[in-house]
Parts: sequence; C-alpha cells; structure tokens
Amino acid sequence: MAVTIDELLERVRSGLDRLAPPEAHAAAAAGDALLVDIRYAALRNRDGLIPGALVVERNELEWRLDPLGSHRVPEAVSHDLRVVVVCNEGYASSLAAASLHQLGLHRATDLIGGFQAWRAAGLPVTTPVG
Repeated sequence: MAVTIDELLERVRSGLDRLAPPEAHAAAAAGDALLVDIRYAALRNRDGLIPGALVVERNELEWRLDPLGSHRVPEAVSHDLRVVVVCNEGYASSLAAASLHQLGLHRATDLIGGFQAWRAAGLPVTTPVG
C-alpha cells in the first residue's frame, strides 16, 4: 500500500528519539553522540559546518556507518553508537536515521529542524567557504 511522504515521515519518526539542537549539542560535547552531517557540499559551503560533525554524503551513509562494513569510517565502532543525523531542515535525516536502524544502529536518530535549527539556536557553526 502506498503512503505519502508525510505518512512515511510520521511512521519513521515514531521509532526515533529525535533530539532538539541543544540536546544534540550537549550529547556530542559529552562524547555520547556522533553528529553526522549528510548535507550536500553546496549547502555546507554556503552555510558552514557544525564543528566536530562527521561529514558523510547521504548516498554513502550506510556504507560508512555500518560497523561490520568494509567501507566504514573509523568512528563506526559498534551498533550501539549514538548517531545523530543532520540534514538541512530535519526531513531527509529522519529517513536516513531509519535506514541506519535497519543496519542495527538502534540508537541512531536525527536533529529536529536540521542544520537550520542548529544555527537558529545560536550553536557553533564554522564560517562558510567563499
């Protein structure tokens, strides 16, 4: 049965412990979460980066974060890793976090409102390129 994107988002978000920007900032600062920025390069160059966030383009996310995968990043150490996926506005990140759950990353979640909410909250952002 087909669903709308809004229905799909509601469904996947019901299984996520989504974090507001201050919560994500505190979790990352405490070493309890890995922020993963999946925005494409043009947005990162335009708006800047979250200091300390791991940049992994969306189309590579599962390959880079699968703890058992041959193409994983060094940070992908276990299925217990708390990954907080960051997109631009908090939509694509929900779907990405749900995909990580399917790989067994049961603590994966996303940032409510994405990078734009992070910046609006006055949290640290690097200066954009150019």
